[in-house]
Amino acid sequence: MKERTRSIARYVIPGAIIVLVVIVTIWWFSSPSRSIARSPQQDVRSTTVSRGTMQVTVSVSGHLEPRSSVDLTFESPGEVAEVAVDVGERVSAGEPLARLDTRQLAVQVHQAEAALEMIEAQLAQAKAGPRPQEVASAEANLRAAEAQVNRAAADLAQVTRGASEAQIAAAEAQVAAAELQYRVTLIAHDRVMQQTEDSTRREQARNDLYAAEKALAAAQAQLDELLAGADAESIQAMRANLAAAQAQRDAAQAQLDLLKAGATPKQIEELEGQVAQAQASLAMAELALERATLRAPFDGIVAAIYITPGEMTPVGLPAITLLDDSAFRLVAQADEMDVGQLIPGQSTQVTMEAFPDVTLTGRLEHIAPAATMEGGVVYYELTIVLDPTDLPLRADMTANATILVDELEDVLLLPTWVVRVDHDTGQTYVNQRVDGQVVRTDITVGVRHDGSVQILSGLSEGEEVIWVNESGFGFGGSGGE
Repeated sequence: MKERTRSIARYVIPGAIIVLVVIVTIWWFSSPSRSIARSPQQDVRSTTVSRGTMQVTVSVSGHLEPRSSVDLTFESPGEVAEVAVDVGERVSAGEPLARLDTRQLAVQVHQAEAALEMIEAQLAQAKAGPRPQEVASAEANLRAAEAQVNRAAADLAQVTRGASEAQIAAAEAQVAAAELQYRVTLIAHDRVMQQTEDSTRREQARNDLYAAEKALAAAQAQLDELLAGADAESIQAMRANLAAAQAQRDAAQAQLDLLKAGATPKQIEELEGQVAQAQASLAMAELALERATLRAPFDGIVAAIYITPGEMTPVGLPAITLLDDSAFRLVAQADEMDVGQLIPGQSTQVTMEAFPDVTLTGRLEHIAPAATMEGGVVYYELTIVLDPTDLPLRADMTANATILVDELEDVLLLPTWVVRVDHDTGQTYVNQRVDGQVVRTDITVGVRHDGSVQILSGLSEGEEVIWVNESGFGFGGSGGE
């Protein structure tokens, strides 16, 4: 019997001990006061409220562009005579890059210079007045013309046997008048003969016509008497010579009078206008010659060349593309949700995929006034100017920028992963450990940015808060960063 009792005790006592250990273990791990002691790596995380500076930023991405990019073109068509640079070559402002054949343009410049010099000389002479030698020359011309008139008149007088030119002219006038009177009388005679049978009127008309015929014959006889001794053709030639000499004399007299009187204000004004026009023509010719050579408008690098020597270049199409790579800017896109926080002048930090370990600085220079929609997304284009750097930046490099919108100093901060939101009330809260118990503490939050949140009320600096794996909604996600 004793032996059986010992046998039962041998099995029962260890079993009871095992059951007791299981019960104690279950109680230990199920006690609320012990819940914070569970594995901190899986269920509990803690942090403290800190005081510091919180930066509110907006992140954007885009590509780099040089400070300036220009497509240089020839304004006039022509044959390309020379391309003086290569792609990738650095050039200085004013350096020639390419040139057209300028021989014809150079000739046009010389012609415009000569025309201007001639008009300027005429204007100077008009303003200065006649020179003594010019007056003497004009007077000599007049004397020569008068002598020619006298010789022509003497020749005509000799041919007409001493009759003066005045006498001949008077006789010719009488002949012309008699001819006119005869024609008028003849017309009247014919009308009377056709329209009336009155013998008295008809007889009077015949008498008048007869008298007119006699008067014409008498005038012609007088002229013929004056012209007797020379044929009509010779006399006509002599008279033409005399008329030409008289006209030359009159022109010489007018030239002398004009020379002595000097240029009028209107003539000077006209000459000044011609000078201005000649100056404009010269300037246009010089400009066309100058623009036949493409020059670098700034220091930069040749990005592309579209022409070759010997070919004709079309007007308006690019010949050479030049970049100013002394400074770069970032052209990026900001979401419409963020653009309201941006103001030109805000500082930025820029990183590039080509240089991942380098951060550059810059400032926001421009925000597009109008939005652009792409793929249903509305965004605004930004221009960020980069500060000088020694990095070998290139156009179209991908870059990311962080724009500093605001900086909150001396504020209470917590990481967002520790802040929770009550899904029933929307109240934000954190968990704290008080006397071994997990206690909820309601808080008021402010700005949230980049994994941190501003604490406005409910906590003090240095207080510890914990994150416990429980049902509910985390402020910064479901339980951590």
